[in-house]
Amino acid sequence: MLNDAAVVILAAGQGTRMKSRMAKVLHRAGGKPLVRQAIDTALEIAPPERIFVVVGYQADAVRAEVEAAGAGAIHQKEQLGTGHAVMCGEDRLAKLGGRLVVFVGDCPLIRAATLEGLAETQRATGAAATVITTEVEDPTGYGRIIRGPDGGVLEIVEHKACTPAQLAVREINSGILCFEAAPLWKHIHELRTDNPAREYYLTDMVSILIRAGMRVTALKIADPNELLGINNRVELAQADRILRERKIRELMLEGVTIEKPETVTVDANVKIGMDTIIGPFAQITGDTVIGERCRIGASAIIDHSVIGDNVEVFPFTMVSASTLDTGSHVGPYARLRMGAHLGESAHVGNFVELKKTHLGAGSKSMHLAYLGDSTIGAKTNIGAGTITCNYDGAKKHQTIIGKEVFVGSNSTLVAPIEIDEGAYIAAGSVITDRVPAKTLALGRARQVNKEGWKKRS
Repeated sequence: MLNDAAVVILAAGQGTRMKSRMAKVLHRAGGKPLVRQAIDTALEIAPPERIFVVVGYQADAVRAEVEAAGAGAIHQKEQLGTGHAVMCGEDRLAKLGGRLVVFVGDCPLIRAATLEGLAETQRATGAAATVITTEVEDPTGYGRIIRGPDGGVLEIVEHKACTPAQLAVREINSGILCFEAAPLWKHIHELRTDNPAREYYLTDMVSILIRAGMRVTALKIADPNELLGINNRVELAQADRILRERKIRELMLEGVTIEKPETVTVDANVKIGMDTIIGPFAQITGDTVIGERCRIGASAIIDHSVIGDNVEVFPFTMVSASTLDTGSHVGPYARLRMGAHLGESAHVGNFVELKKTHLGAGSKSMHLAYLGDSTIGAKTNIGAGTITCNYDGAKKHQTIIGKEVFVGSNSTLVAPIEIDEGAYIAAGSVITDRVPAKTLALGRARQVNKEGWKKRS
């Protein structure tokens, strides 16, 4: 933690090159909005009370993401450049003293270790400011680093303001700087808008500080991917791919087997236990937590769910906002959603759907069933083709089934209804009334055979 540093994330722009009605920093890469990626990186180096995000375009939507992460928001009503963005927070930021790390909210690949290296370089050199740089093959759109004869940084020139000679420079400004706070606030109002964009460039602080007799240094990093800025959907997809490759590598190094990792999608916040195996084309998203020694089959989709140890999710199964306890099995081709909960060692088979349903420990529903808004006790068997009729056209109703109940195939349970412990439901029954404990319930019409009917018709 850099306890003497505040962090400012610049996220006020619209991002017109995204061709979107949504603010650029709300687009997602690696399973999170770009602004949340930036905040989560900042949280690795500074406490939340010292992290601030400058919001502007679609300020309310961006602020909601900022506040959900515990950071503070600074409103830039007019987007007049990066220097102006920092000035908008002067009243709050100047009181903090120490150092100020500034980076952009559309740069999701920067690592916390790199930001720490930036701050350490600034501290070690005693510079008034330090900037992260790198060299790229195509520097189009980036500010150029202009160095003096001794290799020191003289100025940063934005792409729009570059001379032809400066456009040939391949060392670029990342937009990520660390300032000593006192000289920054002393000189920041010397920024001017005498440039083609008529904006206040924060990078102009480099030449301002040098003219004031202070030193500016640079931390040049080897991997330009860390500094990839998002300007369009192509770059967004590139960043998403890199973030997911990082996550997959991290999981494999922690003891997770991932078959055909290039086909698997895992979001940044997912946690997976040791010796779990993930099949090809699986998607594991949101805040999902998966325990140890599980098997997640090919093309399974698991979103915002909690899965215990020794659970098997068979191929082509969808699990959303649900919980699977230790030793449970689900699938293939099953769907669990909206708070479904499988108890320990419960089994759900192919083409079974659970919605807001708790299936008790050791219970089974193995084929072609729909169980909605239900509570089902332990060691109960739900036969093939069973459905709970939970919706009457206006309201949803509950089905309560006790433990050790046997529900025969093709039963229709019309909610609200209770089936008590140890009851039996005959196959093909329509059940509309409560079934007492250890009772056999039949709810079907008597069969009638009409001999010779076909001949008469």
